[in-house]
Amino acid sequence: MSDITTAFTDEVVTNAFTKIVSVPGLEGSIALVTLDNGFDHTKPSTFGPGGLAKFDAALDEAFAANPVAIAVTGKPFIFAVGADLNGVPNIKTKDEALQIGQLGHKVFRRLRESTIPTFAFINGAALGGGLEVGLHSHYRTVAENAAALGLPEAFLGLVPGWGGTQLLPNIIGASNAVTVVIENALNQNRVLKPQQALDLGIADALFGGADFLEQSLAWAAQVIKGEIVPNRPEIDRGQAWDDAIARAKGIVAGKTNNFAPGPVAAVELLELAKNTDITDSASLDKAFAAEDEALSTLLVKDELRAGLYAFDLVQKRAKRPAGAPDKSLARKISGVGIVGAGLMASQLALLFVRQLKVPVILTDIDQERIDKGVGYVHSEIDKLLGKKRLSPDAANRLKALVSGSIDKSAFANTDFVIEAVFENLDVKKKVFAEVEEFVSAETILATNTSSLSITKMAADLKHPERVVGFHFFNPVAVLPLLEVVKGEKTDDATLATAFATAKTLKKSAVLSADLPGFVFNRLVTRASNEIISAIDEGTPFDIADGAVGELGMPMSPLTLLALVGPAVALHTAETLGEAYPERFKDSPGFRALVEAKKPGVWTYGPEGQVVDPEVAALWPQGDSPSTAEQVLDRTRRAFADEINIMLEEGVVAAAEDIDLCLLLGGGFGFWNGGITPYLDRTGASEAVTGKRFLAPGVASV
Repeated sequence: MSDITTAFTDEVVTNAFTKIVSVPGLEGSIALVTLDNGFDHTKPSTFGPGGLAKFDAALDEAFAANPVAIAVTGKPFIFAVGADLNGVPNIKTKDEALQIGQLGHKVFRRLRESTIPTFAFINGAALGGGLEVGLHSHYRTVAENAAALGLPEAFLGLVPGWGGTQLLPNIIGASNAVTVVIENALNQNRVLKPQQALDLGIADALFGGADFLEQSLAWAAQVIKGEIVPNRPEIDRGQAWDDAIARAKGIVAGKTNNFAPGPVAAVELLELAKNTDITDSASLDKAFAAEDEALSTLLVKDELRAGLYAFDLVQKRAKRPAGAPDKSLARKISGVGIVGAGLMASQLALLFVRQLKVPVILTDIDQERIDKGVGYVHSEIDKLLGKKRLSPDAANRLKALVSGSIDKSAFANTDFVIEAVFENLDVKKKVFAEVEEFVSAETILATNTSSLSITKMAADLKHPERVVGFHFFNPVAVLPLLEVVKGEKTDDATLATAFATAKTLKKSAVLSADLPGFVFNRLVTRASNEIISAIDEGTPFDIADGAVGELGMPMSPLTLLALVGPAVALHTAETLGEAYPERFKDSPGFRALVEAKKPGVWTYGPEGQVVDPEVAALWPQGDSPSTAEQVLDRTRRAFADEINIMLEEGVVAAAEDIDLCLLLGGGFGFWNGGITPYLDRTGASEAVTGKRFLAPGVASV
């Protein structure tokens, strides 16, 4: 049996220091164990085999001191943020994976099974295994300034494997546990604030950050003396538990189509916890063995490695965009102009004014549209005020910064003008020609086009070097991706300003070459083209649409089509069809749907989602239907083929940027790592291109 420590040779070991403290008015002392990896709060404490061994030794020391209680806390601002994930890629066997699960249980359960009271003083961020230390403790306090609390494992493709799935529902109830373990994790990794942790029953008491430790020790003394008895709600193990599990299954199916093994396993463990008695050692043995089995199975799955790869892309690569010029070249933005005042333009105005806090001027073809656009921004600011996310002063200041003008001369003092007008090259060229008359030679001219040529758009301008693609995704406030597109003449100062502005807007920018559809729309259009072609050939709509669930798209292709709008999707398809007619085919049925101004393929009635009979009547179909497996296979192959061509064309720097765009622009599944790890795993990459997109081990076991 191999030693698990060999997989964690680079572990930043979290030390655990035991200090015996006396508390006024308490007979006997408290053994206080502090978790600290020796770095400041920017490098949070985690648990690998070394850290767990240190914690175990500190507990030995604590118990040996014969205290009246044992308490665990963390270094400033950090309690502990869970397992050391850096060693996971080195775990090669289920046996090694089993050891890490068993070791965590062995150490942590000492707190749960202690005959003397145990406390967790959660002074800062407590995620995953960090929060599980708290759940094993008999009592928990939390600091008002603790940054983040939660069990994010399902988001990464794991389960809370050191007691979380068994203890949490038995402490706070099954429904609340489903919210924390499943709903929050699968909702962009949402975390809890300290007050929420108190309200849910995860924490017993909430104290200010300044003297948190002193207040926690004083509170613990009152608990030990019997002066305070924390509330322990009766847990409903009947229908309420079953209802919570049904809700969890619905969330997992809706978010992942049950193709992500981690969340599926987490729900099974929460279901098992209904029969776990957390006060009984034998019951815990059985429950924790089930967690160990689930964790050890997941740790050696490709889906987990793909999830960790995706997490790394979003956390690291997204913050250092490939191909971005030196940030020192970026120009300061002190005023923004927006051409257009429709919904997209208004969303952009809200984003720019909130993040840049500079004057934003909207312009359009008539005053009514301008008033509507400015009114939209003002009403959204009022909503933020109503939710107490802005103070009255801040709301008034932001509203004062947003104005409109029918005359583009109002842009004279802007440094950055973005157009969000109709997706037509001639219209956009005309807009930029008009704007250029009024702005300085250094004002950036950005276009929110989703597929048109930046180079052609800039061709007739006096200063084509200051034109850049700045493609947002809808809804602007939600989706973090921003495709920054370099035209033939775009200079480094313009590009650097675009990247710096993206960062200020809290968006993740990916550099794309100026080729039709850029990254996201080109790939999704190519995949949708296969679905639509299969329908044209005679495949039933529901079979074609439902075939590709395992690709990890957040919604089916035909549902996405309705969200984007068929006319917009057709325009992108036409742009790509002109450039690459051999791969992007015209569909008479799809064209007829757009001409009939139908909002999509589906209609919704008492029987659920069905094909709109009018769409079925206007869409000609052949007599060569495909099976779901055949549709999935051709769609995978189309993805692999298009990605390969895009990498050869230099659309992006590397396959990682393709995955980043799909993760951030369209919410593709983390468990697939975006798309290229999935294509490698299923053999589609090699079948189409003769090679993998990523080296073995990068996003796989």
